Amino acid sequence: MRYLCLIYNSADTDGTLAPDETDELIRAHFTFDEELCREGIMIHSDALEMPDKATVLRVRNNTLSATDGPYVETKEHLAGFYVIEAPDMVKAKEIAGRIPSARFSAVELRPVRMLTLPD
Repeated sequence: MRYLCLIYNSADTDGTLAPDETDELIRAHFTFDEELCREGIMIHSDALEMPDKATVLRVRNNTLSATDGPYVETKEHLAGFYVIEAPDMVKAKEIAGRIPSARFSAVELRPVRMLTLPD
């Protein structure tokens, strides 16, 4: 089963790590990614740009509107994600708990719902 691990950084603390701490965290993520690939768990992972680089799109009454970020009053923002393969939620929690950013951030773990077309 696939799981999405969403990494949320706190707006209060984002960008407050010292440069050497940031470098260590990035190295830890690369090492973790390699480990997940070797174990056949990794489907995909990426870091995201800061919220001020986001654009929110909405279609209302067939009209597209775009709002440049940051657009939401929130204490946390989505900083990155992993899509992993795990046999069950117990194993997925164990894997997600090893995400290096979990030491500084929150990680939301959510099963991926596989949609199918109705017959």
